[in-house]
Amino acid sequence: MEEETFGCALTGICFATFVVMESQYSSIKMLTLISLPSQKPKIAFLFIARNRIPLDMVWDVFFQGDAENRFSIYVHSRPGFLLNSATTRSTFFLNRQINDSIQVDWGEASMIQAERILLQNALTDPINERFLFLSDSWAIYNFSYIYDYIMSASTSFVDSFADTKESRYNPRMHPVIPVDNWRKGSQWVVLTRKHARIVVEDETVFPIFQLHCKASVSVILICTILSSKAGCISQGHNGSSFLFSLQTEKPVDASKEHNCVPDEHYVQTLLAQKGLEREITRRSLTHSSWDLSSSKDPKRRGWHPVTYKLADATSTLIESIKGVDNIYYETEYRREWCTSKGKPSQCFLFARKFTRPAALRLLNMVS
Repeated sequence: MEEETFGCALTGICFATFVVMESQYSSIKMLTLISLPSQKPKIAFLFIARNRIPLDMVWDVFFQGDAENRFSIYVHSRPGFLLNSATTRSTFFLNRQINDSIQVDWGEASMIQAERILLQNALTDPINERFLFLSDSWAIYNFSYIYDYIMSASTSFVDSFADTKESRYNPRMHPVIPVDNWRKGSQWVVLTRKHARIVVEDETVFPIFQLHCKASVSVILICTILSSKAGCISQGHNGSSFLFSLQTEKPVDASKEHNCVPDEHYVQTLLAQKGLEREITRRSLTHSSWDLSSSKDPKRRGWHPVTYKLADATSTLIESIKGVDNIYYETEYRREWCTSKGKPSQCFLFARKFTRPAALRLLNMVS
């Protein structure tokens, strides 16, 4: 009888202690929530650069437009390069280079590996909710407008369409990547946190790309000859040394080559492979001009977008980009009408590629 009484008393004491502790914890938690301001979700700006950020001062003005800490910055540049007071005039970019960067070669899987490394670094911050890739780009709207446009959408923005060119898909990818899941598009995507994690954790599609998705030797050779060194030349190579290495290779039958540029296919194909295309808006938010047929300058024709120079930097150019409200995908006979918050809107928030003088001239126009 005494043992039962003691047991009941002990149980009562334990229960009472638990109630008190739970009450104190709830009070502390409530005080914490009251005292700390809620952090708004952030957009991670992921810059892919060879060395310094060429448009750092233009971006400096853009980031000054945010007073609520709604962004973070990560830069992938060549290994060993540091963003310090000698290499950038913007405090926003100081020490924002990632420390595990790799050597990147155009037309190789190293480009998508660099993207995966950037995402891996950005995912360590739990407040980052959107992940935006940029390079030689300029924001054509202010920070608040772009933030609201991106964060109001529950989807990723991924330019993606069925690629019907036989030279792109390598049959050796089958059966891991069936041709029905083969997609093409721009590498300048905006990913939700869910999709960013899928890219980082991918152990199926990426190894296949490493083995079977490379730009053909003939395309790299053409790109090397026609492009400026700031175009498609790999990081760490200048035109002459890379051209020499190509000339020492055995001749390649161009008719048997598969011209697969990894960064134009990887994210699109991966999301299609995962059955997630309903979770993306199938267009890019970054405008690039690929219509180079009318260019009189042979250096501006090649396998990369036109670079806008000082003479190109006019208000008419920006207004024409802002005026685009739909995109037509010929291979799918699909017209993508652009919307934001359920209403018709412009398609592009960013534009590329701009030289530093061109971007500064445009900045002075809108300031």
